[in-house]
Amino acid sequence: MQYWDPRIETMPQEKLHEMQYRLLKNLVYRLYSFSPFYQQRMKEHGVHPDDICSLSDMKKLPFMRKQDLRDNYPDGLIFYDHEELVRYHVSSGTTGKPTVVAYTARDIDNWTISLARALSSTGLSRGDVIQVSYGYGLFTGGLGLHYGAERIGAIVVPTSVGNTERQIELMQDLRVTAIACTPSYLLHIGEVAERMGISIKDDTLLRKAIVGAEPWSEKMRERIESWLGIKAYDIYGTSELSGPLFSECEAQAGFHVWSDFMFTEILDPDTDEPVLPGVKGELVVTMLQKEGLPIIRYRTGDITAMEAGICSCGRTHPRLQRLSGRVDDMLIIRGINVFPSQIEHTLLGIKEVGEHFMIEIDRVNSLDDMLVRVEITPLAFSDKIPDLIHIRKNIENQLKNQLNVSVRVELAEPGSLPRFEGKAKRVIDKRSM
Repeated sequence: MQYWDPRIETMPQEKLHEMQYRLLKNLVYRLYSFSPFYQQRMKEHGVHPDDICSLSDMKKLPFMRKQDLRDNYPDGLIFYDHEELVRYHVSSGTTGKPTVVAYTARDIDNWTISLARALSSTGLSRGDVIQVSYGYGLFTGGLGLHYGAERIGAIVVPTSVGNTERQIELMQDLRVTAIACTPSYLLHIGEVAERMGISIKDDTLLRKAIVGAEPWSEKMRERIESWLGIKAYDIYGTSELSGPLFSECEAQAGFHVWSDFMFTEILDPDTDEPVLPGVKGELVVTMLQKEGLPIIRYRTGDITAMEAGICSCGRTHPRLQRLSGRVDDMLIIRGINVFPSQIEHTLLGIKEVGEHFMIEIDRVNSLDDMLVRVEITPLAFSDKIPDLIHIRKNIENQLKNQLNVSVRVELAEPGSLPRFEGKAKRVIDKRSM
C-alpha cells in the first residue's frame, strides 16, 4: 500500500482527535480575538472560546454559509493582512455575488500536501504523466491538481478544458497515464476519441482518472471503467474550502478526509442534528488550519454520509461516501424529494440508455411535471416504433419505481443532447423562470 505521509495517514484515531482538538481550540481563540465577524457571531450565539472543552462542543459554535461570504464581498472575511496573502480564487457567482477566497503561502502548501496524499492514495507517483483537464485560473480545480501532481513527482500536462481532439493527441503522444477532469468531460473525451478512430482503452496508456466537480453515480463509474479501460476515483472539494482536497484511495470505498486539515460533521439539514454513520445528511466543515479565509462550521450544501470503520487501505482518517447531490440541487416534484444523481443511477442501469440525459421541470395545470430526455445507444436506436415505445415505457417504469413519482421520458438520438467541457448542466427548472 502506497502512502505519501504514513505517519499522519495511519495515525491512531485517538491521536488524530487530540490533534483536531488542539487545532480547533487555537482556531477559535484566534478568531474570537482578531476577527470582528466571528467574535460577533459567537457573542450572538452565547459562546466563548473557553466553552470549547472537547470536539463534541463543536455544536456550540455558529454555522457559516455561502451567503456570509457574499455579504462580506470582496474581502470582509479575510483574516490576514494583504501583504501576507499570495493568491485569490473567485467563484463564478452565477447565482449572486461571487465568493472570494484568499490564500497565504502556508494555505497553498497545505492544499498541495492534501492533494499529494490524495493522488498517492490512488497509486499515482513519480513517473506518472497526469493530464489536468480541469479549468485553470479563478476556478480552483486545475491549479490544485497541478500542484499536487508536481509534489508527488509526476509529470503534468496542463491542458485545461476544451480543444478535445488536441487533448486526445497529446494523451497519446506524451504517454499520459492519468487524467483529472469532470466525469461529463471524460465521457465527452471518450466519444470524440471514437469519432477520431481512437480507443482510449487500446490506443492510449491512460489507466486512472481523478474525477469530480459534479455529482456522479456508481453506475457512471462502471460505465467509465468498462468503456475506457481505466480506474475512476472520486475527488471532493469546494472553492470555499480550497478547491479539490480529498479523493478515494485504491479501495474506492469513500474519499478520505484528512483530519489534520478538516473536521467534518454530517447533519440532518432539517434539524441540524448529527446523523449516524451510513445515514445521509449535509456536510458541515471546519477548516482547522486555513489562514487566509478561516472557516468554522461551513454548511457546504453537499449531501453525503460518513462511512463506518477503518478503510482496508489502512488509513485511519474518516471517509465520506460519494455525493448524492446538493441540498439546493434537490428537486421537489409533487412533494417528493428527487436528486439528479438518483436519475443518473437508474438510467445507467438500463442497457439501451447512453451516458447523456437532461431533466426539464415545468408546471402544468398547477402540477409539477418532469420530463427526462434520454439518449439511447446506437444499437438500441431503431426506426421501429414499437421497439422505441417499449424502451421508453421501461425507462419510465424504472424511474417511477426508484423515485416514487411519475416521470415522462423522451428518447433522443445518439449524440443529440448537449456535451459539457466543464461541469454538466443537466437540469432546466422552468418553474422559477
